[in-house]
Amino acid sequence: MGILETVGHWVISLISATGYFGVFIAMAIESCLIPLPSEVTMPFAGALAASGELNLILVSLAGAFGNLVGSWGAYYIGVKFPESAIIKFLEKWGKFLLISPHEYEKAKSWLSKYGSLVSFFSRLLPGIRTVISLPCGVARINFTKFSILTFLGSLLWSFILAFIGFKLGENWESIKQYFHKLDLFIILAGLTAVGLYIYMHLRRKK
Repeated sequence: MGILETVGHWVISLISATGYFGVFIAMAIESCLIPLPSEVTMPFAGALAASGELNLILVSLAGAFGNLVGSWGAYYIGVKFPESAIIKFLEKWGKFLLISPHEYEKAKSWLSKYGSLVSFFSRLLPGIRTVISLPCGVARINFTKFSILTFLGSLLWSFILAFIGFKLGENWESIKQYFHKLDLFIILAGLTAVGLYIYMHLRRKK
């Protein structure tokens, strides 16, 4: 059994035993730079909602609040430590966290381009969603704005995955092979949101 499969089974056992609290913990861990895939957590929780054991809305909220709390930890690391130390850490240990210095730089570039809004739409993007809180902390993005946008983006992501699991019920594992296609769809949705934001911002300036 591979590491990811072992982790997946642990997540399933945690949620089965503790319900919403398990969803909250698993999503908080993922958002705090530890590779615990939400693509397992939320669809399984959604499947439990379909069976009547949990509630779909409460599952989504638990996931979003978990992501938010976890992101606070990563944000605080960005505030507390110099960027050079963070990059050195990622160069040495990032492979164990599935976060490379390149992904950090990519997240930093998005932050430079789109400002605090990246806290929202990055939650819908693979590779960036777990690392974005670091550069937000380094850049000292307004904490309240960061928290609100992070929660909203996490809520959307959590609901999408939970809803898929809810619709598939006991067959929720069958979506694993489609995760990359789902990521592509969400990337396009995120880029559309960014485009609309820029358009409205320029329109207000005019």
